[in-house]
Amino acid sequence: MRPAERSPVTLPEVPGIGRAYLRTLTARRGRSGLEPVEVRVDDVHLDPEHLAEYQRLLGEPVADTAPAGYPFVLAFPLMLTVMTRKGFPLRALGMVHVANRVVQNRPVRIGESIGLRTWARDLRSHRSGTQVDLVTQVLDAEGDVAWEQTSTFLAKGTRIEGLPAAADDARPELVPPVPTARWRFERSDAKQYAAVSGDRNPIHLNPLLAKAFGFPRTIAHGMFTAARVLAAVGAERGESFSWDVDFGRPVLLPSTVSVRVAHPERDDATSSGKGGRLAPFELAVWDPRSGKPHLTGTLTPFG
Repeated sequence: MRPAERSPVTLPEVPGIGRAYLRTLTARRGRSGLEPVEVRVDDVHLDPEHLAEYQRLLGEPVADTAPAGYPFVLAFPLMLTVMTRKGFPLRALGMVHVANRVVQNRPVRIGESIGLRTWARDLRSHRSGTQVDLVTQVLDAEGDVAWEQTSTFLAKGTRIEGLPAAADDARPELVPPVPTARWRFERSDAKQYAAVSGDRNPIHLNPLLAKAFGFPRTIAHGMFTAARVLAAVGAERGESFSWDVDFGRPVLLPSTVSVRVAHPERDDATSSGKGGRLAPFELAVWDPRSGKPHLTGTLTPFG
């Protein structure tokens, strides 16, 4: 859908996350398709203290540039606003984040004015329910897209009449590679990330409610795991890149995971002359006992 076909809903400021979450408890599912609207906020500025808190938690160096996972946190209340508008066909509470793609054309910096835009698209069937994409853009003062994200969410067990049958999207089995690290995830990590990100979905914090949504115990935030992997790539990612992750089985808390962040090698086919670039980083997080993936993905620096 082209931007001109979406009706803008301009908010004076990014909504408080508590208010946005309260709406997830009261919002009712609509019976139609996706509403062609774009929720937007203009003239947003990064909070230096909040950014530094996020950077420290994820192991990123404290700097005036935001890591590529931070705009997700910044825009999350807008995403909830879209998913809790009257008529949205899925219930936000209990939805599972199953994939995330970011294209960062340049980093967002402290002191600049940015605009946030979020909308929903591509409502589709899945073998386990229904999926939808939430697209978010960060625009600079000139209106150029500095950062764009597509977050895919799954509403398990929810079926919507009229959608085409689900494609055969079964993922290939992960052959566990040689790990480059092992990480320990504790319940306290989920509490700290929830405090910084505002994502207080009960599946991350409350064991009883996590069980009510089908999990044996609380689970780590997917974007916490992904952002830790991003931090492990470090400065080699450069300032512009694409970053793709698919989330597999949730990381149960507490638990230990195996991690692989592979250093890229120069791709001879593309490295000569102008436009040369590094091959993608290989990203993976998995259960060391079962070999089942928690996260797989790539990060490709732009040359």
